[in-house]
Amino acid sequence: MIERRPFDGLGGADHGWLKARHHFSFANYHDPQKMGWGPIRVWNDDEIAPNSGFPPHPHADMEIVTYVRQGAITHKDSLGNEGRTEAGDVQVMSAGSGIRHAEYNMEAGPTTLFQIWIEPKSRGGAPSWGARPFPKGARAGRFVTLASGLPGDADALQIRTDARVAGATLKAGETTEYVLGKDRHAYLVPAVGSVEVNGVWLGTRDGAAVSDEAVLRVTALEDAEVVLVDAA
Repeated sequence: MIERRPFDGLGGADHGWLKARHHFSFANYHDPQKMGWGPIRVWNDDEIAPNSGFPPHPHADMEIVTYVRQGAITHKDSLGNEGRTEAGDVQVMSAGSGIRHAEYNMEAGPTTLFQIWIEPKSRGGAPSWGARPFPKGARAGRFVTLASGLPGDADALQIRTDARVAGATLKAGETTEYVLGKDRHAYLVPAVGSVEVNGVWLGTRDGAAVSDEAVLRVTALEDAEVVLVDAA
């Protein structure tokens, strides 16, 4: 089953400095039918104005993955970590027993990103942060794992949950496949371009909530960049 969730139908908020769309209930947007998808709790589509961002605030017991689509995001946290993550790259924060962090767009233009929250397998544990570049060429024509808590994905950024975050870039007409395990949930969003997923059309920034599909066959109808979360 694949349920298309059109971008224009997503919840959202406009704070001036932040324009956000929410694939699931978040902050002042509440839809009891969209409280999450398996352990995927949040998928926010954010545009952050130059020289603005999220001031220091706390998190606990959540795996937070940020996929930067345009511009860059600068991170600082209570552990002393600092870093700048550019378009096409990924950062992961395991909030664990508790961490405070700030995320700012220090660039001259807007920064756009997906921020994805996934519930961890267990509560507590030492918080951590990490980032990694993933050049688009490395995932040309196929899915590449960006962050994962699954066995065999040691080369990816680690998250403390039974899930994988993957990305692919496809040229118009290209097709790639992703094999889902039994009883898995997947959520897929084209960051750029339009695609067909098992025959279901998705436009730019539409969501696809997937269940009971053994294999996802993704065909680009135009040049596309796709982000996928595969979770128990």
